[in-house]
Amino acid sequence: MKFTPRKINTFLLFKLPAAFFTGVRVASISETNSVVRVRHRWVNQNPFKSMFWAVQGMASELSTGILVMKAISDSGEKVSMLVTNMNAVFTKKAVGKIRFECNDGALIKEVIKRAVETGDGQTVLVTSEGINEEGVSVSKFEFEWSLKVKS
Repeated sequence: MKFTPRKINTFLLFKLPAAFFTGVRVASISETNSVVRVRHRWVNQNPFKSMFWAVQGMASELSTGILVMKAISDSGEKVSMLVTNMNAVFTKKAVGKIRFECNDGALIKEVIKRAVETGDGQTVLVTSEGINEEGVSVSKFEFEWSLKVKS
């Protein structure tokens, strides 16, 4: 699959419909960075009139996961990927448009390269930060991805 925002957003509709219907959309992807956006709406709010934490989790995981998927695709190897741990901190109510940004593409590529070279499973800890329209951080997620070359 070619990694463009349009292709990935179509992928969401068929493979991750919960993310698609709550408004999670990929805005951009490069070798080192990805941006996923979601707007606070009725369908994704909590009883406190802010964005439900799980919607923020879907958007942030997607921002890290598409970098992992792209790096695996670029490697030409068959590598399994799995989230083995996640940590989140919420610092402000998430209302309006929130963008989740991950800048760990180079680190992910390096860990996949090491997994391919050694044949051993590897883990990589990557971060995605949710930022509101005013440029203020509303949440920060850390995902530990386990990567292993398939035999």
